Amino acid sequence: MNSEQAQDNSPLPVNEDASWPGPTVGVIGGNGPAATALFQDVLVRLTPAATDQEHLDLVVLVHSSQPDRTARILSDDAPDPGPVLARDAARLDAIGADFTVIPCNTAYHFLPTIAAATSQPILSIVEETAKSAVERAVERADERAGDGSFDQSPRIGLLATNGTRAAKVYERVLASLGAQTIYPDDADQQLTMSVIYDGVKAGGPIDLAGLEAVISRLAQQSDVVVLGCTELSVIHAEQGWSSRPELVDSIESLARATILRAGKQPR
Repeated sequence: MNSEQAQDNSPLPVNEDASWPGPTVGVIGGNGPAATALFQDVLVRLTPAATDQEHLDLVVLVHSSQPDRTARILSDDAPDPGPVLARDAARLDAIGADFTVIPCNTAYHFLPTIAAATSQPILSIVEETAKSAVERAVERADERAGDGSFDQSPRIGLLATNGTRAAKVYERVLASLGAQTIYPDDADQQLTMSVIYDGVKAGGPIDLAGLEAVISRLAQQSDVVVLGCTELSVIHAEQGWSSRPELVDSIESLARATILRAGKQPR
């Protein structure tokens, strides 16, 4: 038997293959595709690596044809992405991923169904972003108070899809952390949805000035503003907004948490 034949007989699950030392991160992507690509880019940039081999091992499913998450939350008549996402989680489990991430905030609503399909943990983008937002809000409020005496409930502004908003996924997690959720008004929410769906998802023009105005109005009522949709994360990256202390980005929060879960310290 030659070496190529021997290699063909090696175990296919990555957790049984010595060439995949682990931990291996499973990614359920395609929700949307640009956000999945951005997540991988941010993960690479934040991982402390000097060689290819020091980066994280990923198994990425870019399942772009999965049903729309917001559509299902807003209407029971819409196709249900829950079982589809659950099957993808089971696939990653069978492949041998050590834990799974989903770079989509609205998908958090379907987490009970997804988690039931896998024996591996799922790192929650909503929970990780909410924790980052509360920490940032307290830091900023303490700085404004000047003496560390801030003792009010952190106010977290949230820009997200109508589905995320209707499902109250951030609202529940933030409340468990002692924080308030502040939403934009109806007109600003409509503009945000247009930026997400007509702009980033559809590849159409983006009303950047309008989005900036929405962020500004929400920031006036909040300690920080969460970009709680990964399509907004795409704009965050394109515009170089990482240095803006009033913004907490969900893709960046998930990437940092992923690196930590894999046993490394993010840059």
